[in-house]
Parts: sequence; C-alpha cells; structure tokens
Amino acid sequence: MLLCLRIENFALIDKLELEFGARLNVLTGETGAGKSIILDAIDAVLGGKVSSRVIRTGTNRALLEGTFSINPDLTAWLIEQEIDLLDDNSVIISREITATVSNIRSRSRVNGVLVNRQIMGNLRDRLVEITAQGQTVQVGQSAHLRNWLDLYGGDALIQQRQEVAVAFSNYQQAHQSLEQRRTSERERLQQLDLLTYQVQELSLANLDDPQEMEQLTQERERLNHVVDLQQMSYKVYQSLYQNDAESPTAADLLGDSETLLNQIVEFDNQLQPMLELVRDAVATVMEVGRQISIYGESLEADPQRLEEVEERLRELKQICRKYGPSLAEAIAYYEKIQIELAELNNHEQSIETLEQKEQICLQYLLQFSHKLTQLRLKTATNLESHLLSELKPLAMDKVRFQVEITPTSPTATGADKITFMFSPNPGEPIQPLTEIASGGEMSRFLLALKACFNQNDYAETMVFDEIDVGVSGRVAQAIAEKLYQLSQNQQVLCVTHQPLIAAMADRHFRVEKQVINKNGNAEQRTVVRVTSLDNLTTRREELAQLAGGKSANQAIAFAESLLVQAANHRHQQQT
Repeated sequence: MLLCLRIENFALIDKLELEFGARLNVLTGETGAGKSIILDAIDAVLGGKVSSRVIRTGTNRALLEGTFSINPDLTAWLIEQEIDLLDDNSVIISREITATVSNIRSRSRVNGVLVNRQIMGNLRDRLVEITAQGQTVQVGQSAHLRNWLDLYGGDALIQQRQEVAVAFSNYQQAHQSLEQRRTSERERLQQLDLLTYQVQELSLANLDDPQEMEQLTQERERLNHVVDLQQMSYKVYQSLYQNDAESPTAADLLGDSETLLNQIVEFDNQLQPMLELVRDAVATVMEVGRQISIYGESLEADPQRLEEVEERLRELKQICRKYGPSLAEAIAYYEKIQIELAELNNHEQSIETLEQKEQICLQYLLQFSHKLTQLRLKTATNLESHLLSELKPLAMDKVRFQVEITPTSPTATGADKITFMFSPNPGEPIQPLTEIASGGEMSRFLLALKACFNQNDYAETMVFDEIDVGVSGRVAQAIAEKLYQLSQNQQVLCVTHQPLIAAMADRHFRVEKQVINKNGNAEQRTVVRVTSLDNLTTRREELAQLAGGKSANQAIAFAESLLVQAANHRHQQQT
C-alpha cells in the first residue's frame, strides 16, 4: 500500500508530504481545491503521462516520490529486475520531471535504480489501480473490457490468452513469409535469369588462375619478338662463351685471369680466395653461355599460338570489364554468384509449402482462440452473477447486466469483441452500457466492477476519483459502505464530495487552496495545502461544511450523526 507521498513543484503544489494509512483514506475539499492533483501525482509517480503544465509556474523541475509497502511476491519481482532492496518492508519510487526549452523530460527510479517505462508499467499494475470518471470511455472500448474480463478469469484464462498470442505471432510470421515469397518471386526469377547467364559466361571462360593475364601478356611479348630475342641471345652467347671473330670472350678473359692468379698464388697464397671467385665466375659464365645458346635455339615463330594468346587476352579483358576490374576479382565474383544461384535454385520453401504452413498456423490460432472464447463465456457468466450481487447494495437491484461476446477476426488477444450490456429498469431493453447508463449509474457500476476484482487481489491500493458523482442520499450511503468493504482487504484512497462517504474514512484529509506571499514580498502565489483531520472536532467541522456549507448547529448535528452511523457500521462489520 501507499505509505507516503512527497510532492515538489507539481501543479499548484510547492511542497507537500502526505502519510496515508491502511483501509479507507478520504480527501475532501471545495470544488477546485486541488484534490485531484494529489491523485494526478500518484498517477505520475507511477509512470502516468505528464506534460509541461504539471511543473509549477516559475520552476523547471518537479519531483514526486512514493513509498509503498511490499509483499513477498513484489520482493521476488524486484530481485528478478535486479533492483536492490532498501529494506524488507518498503520500496521507494521517484520521478523527476524537467522542462527544457523545446520539450519535457522525466526519469523514473525504483530504490534509486533508473528504470524504463515498461518496468514502471509492470510495477504500477502490482501497486495501484486508479478508477476515475474518465473510465467511462474505457467501458466503451472492447479492448479494455476484454482485459478486465480476462483478468477476472484468473490464471487459466490468462494462460490461454498467452497461448493465443503465441499462435497469432506464429501465424503472422507464416503469413508474412508467404507474402514476402509471393512479392519476391518475380524479382527472384529475374535474378535467377541474370545469375544463370553470368555463371554460364564465366564458366565458359574457364577462370582458374588469377595470374593468367600476366602470364599471357608475357607470352605475347615473347612471341611478338622471337627474331629479336634470337639475335640478342646469340650475341650474348658470343660475348660470353664463343664468337665467330677471333676477339676474346668473357670466358676467355676470365680464363686468362685464372691462369695469372694461379701463378700469383704460388708465391702468395693470400689471394687464394680471389682465385676461387674467378674460378666460380668462369664456370658461371660458361653455364650462362650454354643456357643462352639452348634458349636461342628453342625460339621459333608461332603465329597460331600468338593469335590464340591475343584472343584469350581479349576475352579476359572483356570479363574484367564486366566482372572485375581485375581477373582475381572476376574469379571471386564467379564463386560468389555460384553460391547465390544455388540458393535461388534450391529455395528453402516453395509457395505451396508456405501456404500449407500458413494454414496450419491459422488452424492452431482458430483452435486456441475458440478455447479462449469458451473460457471467456464461462467467465462472463460468473462476472455477470458477481457484478449483479455487488450492484444490489448500491440501489441497483433491478438492473440487468450481460457480457456480450461476438466473434471477430482473430488477433493476439483472441477472436472476441466484448461489450457490456445494461438495462437499469425492468421492461427496458438491454443496451450497451455507455449508451444508456447515467453518470450515477456508471459510477456505481465501476465501483461494483472493482469490488469484483477485489477478491482476486487486483491491486494493493485502489484509488477512486469522485466515484460518487451524480449520487446522493441512500445511494451515497451504499457507496460508502461498499468502499469500506473494499478497504478491509486493500488500501482505498478516495476523493469525494459526499459527507456520507467521508464519515466512513479511517483517515480523513482536507484539501484547500491558500494564497501566500512569495518570499515575504508583495507577490502572491496560490498553493495547495492538505490537512490531516486527526481529531473529532476537525472532522465534524469538515463534514458539516460538506453537508451544509457552513458550521451551523444543524450541520454540526448532522455531521455528528454521520460519524456515529459510520462507527456503528464499522462495529457491525467487525462483529
């Protein structure tokens, strides 16, 4: 339950700290006094939507902090979310709202740990349920009614709904895969034709050596200069080894040098290494001469081979222009499109296979949705009976109520449209609740609906914002007793204008506006102040104000009677 609420610079509140108690907590005050601001702060600290208007004029930062008691389930959930516990009894939730020039920013923390909106939403559902007049809109929305019905149905229904959600997700994936396959089929065929042509072209080119172009270019140069190469190689042979003229060759000169060095070494063996070098040079020159002779004799003109080389080079250059720019890149591209072509030819699933899968998923979805519908029909019957029993003490014992379930296209939440049907008077046709219920009837209906969830541990704290609108007298008393009944199992916070309801409170707060001088100067500001009415005199005076508008003797007497009546009711309930 909510133990403490601290508010700074929120709407008309400059600074406020409230400590709430167990059971029934009531806030009263004049219209426009700021009662709903307190509830707006509770909503905001738990992640509700806010705008820049919630920040108090003259400031750029609002701070909200709520301290809640925790139970073992909530403790386990906090540990699961990796949120450290401050103690075993409470959790502190804070939200800082900051206004900038262009937008508004807010940060939420749980026990000092920064959390996202999803975690705050989950935590909110575990702590507080807020019922306000605005929920009349929700009563007309099938999605909200479906959630309420499923929540009332309990674990079995929620589990079945989760199975439907999984089945719907599987169906969506199968359907999307089929549609994508159909959409991409034309593109696939076009790509298949293109890759088939390219693979065939590259296959015929017999690409296997990235260095082939360099090798062919070298061969072409050799074939184009056979005569020159023969002549030059012969000249090299003559200069190194043997020539037709009688001039000495390199081998002859080196031989003479070797002879002279032999003679020198006989007298000075220090030159022995030089002699060895010259001998090696003689052998090398003679070997080069023989090799160049063989090379020159092997050269011969081959026009046919030259044409083949030229044609192959032209082919490879064309390939490189289309798939290169280098031959190595063209070969890499060839290997890549072979894999792509294999994937296109061996497509994982044909359209027929995907159609079959979609139908199977659809059948599962319909099967699970049908089971969910059956559970909802059973739950609807229970809710109808339960709600009617809760409405009877609220002076609505003649009403008829029915949960209408009509089939719709299957979604993640099933294949049902939910409508609450209502007839307030005997003999009148049953119609959608939002079209026929008056403001007072809607208020009582919402209260009775929440009373149904009370037995299912709906939330630890229930907040009602003027749930008594449009009612008075005996009906107001019935609402007071119903709120008291709810508060025996849960904490209840209620904003009310009804003295009958306020008299039933375990803790009573008066909310009022005050005009103060800012910082001791002449500038005046309006602030909201909240007073805890802890003694009988202040409570009696507030009830008298609610009943008669002033503390006249008659109003005071009426207020005293209300307090006595409330005390008697509590005593009867406890015994």
